Amino acid sequence: MEPATDLATAPPQGALASMIAFIDMGGLAMWAIAALSVAALALILWKVMRLLSFGAWSGGRHTAAALDLWTQGRTAEAIAHLANRRSHRARLAHAAMLAALDPALDRDAAEAEVTRHARALLAEARAGLRGLELASTIGPLLGLLGTVTGMIAAFQTLQQAGTRADPALLAGGIWEALLTTAAGMAVAIPAQIALTWFESVVDRLRHDMEDAATRILHGSRAPSALRQAAE
Repeated sequence: MEPATDLATAPPQGALASMIAFIDMGGLAMWAIAALSVAALALILWKVMRLLSFGAWSGGRHTAAALDLWTQGRTAEAIAHLANRRSHRARLAHAAMLAALDPALDRDAAEAEVTRHARALLAEARAGLRGLELASTIGPLLGLLGTVTGMIAAFQTLQQAGTRADPALLAGGIWEALLTTAAGMAVAIPAQIALTWFESVVDRLRHDMEDAATRILHGSRAPSALRQAAE
């Protein structure tokens, strides 16, 4: 009987060996796609954690409560309610309230200050999206590159075989070459889905920040300023 430790470690080792063998069939392009898939997955997980820390899904209730206090004229309570809040909505609303109450700032200067804060917060919220866009773009291209190089190798083998060419050998080379195309699409599709989802979350965040700035500053320029900051 084999030791228990060997039985426990055999399945993971076998799965790892099978995975490495599968990747090797696609050549260098498949290894590049595998590295891209790991990077894309890590980026997606990192982005979810970042948006959670920014209160993208749970930070609106404190801002809404503070805005209710603000519209009632209880400005000090509204500012205190948002103090030390970490969500982007709360941070933007807090900055807008301070700017609106600052006697040294007129309406235009207050809106410019809010725009500055909005630009910085939205830049934080959008961090990492370019990486996902890159993954969704180059994944299929790497797959196509692997397929083309694999097809070239397969036809070179067919040419060298001459009249003794085995159709089964050619078919095997073709399906191995097509693996990279499938792998590239398998990486690009989830990356594109995640990118679209994150962009919708950031757009919703921008909309809520715009609405908060409008209610606080009561200015027609605040929404346009925030839209410019989001671009």
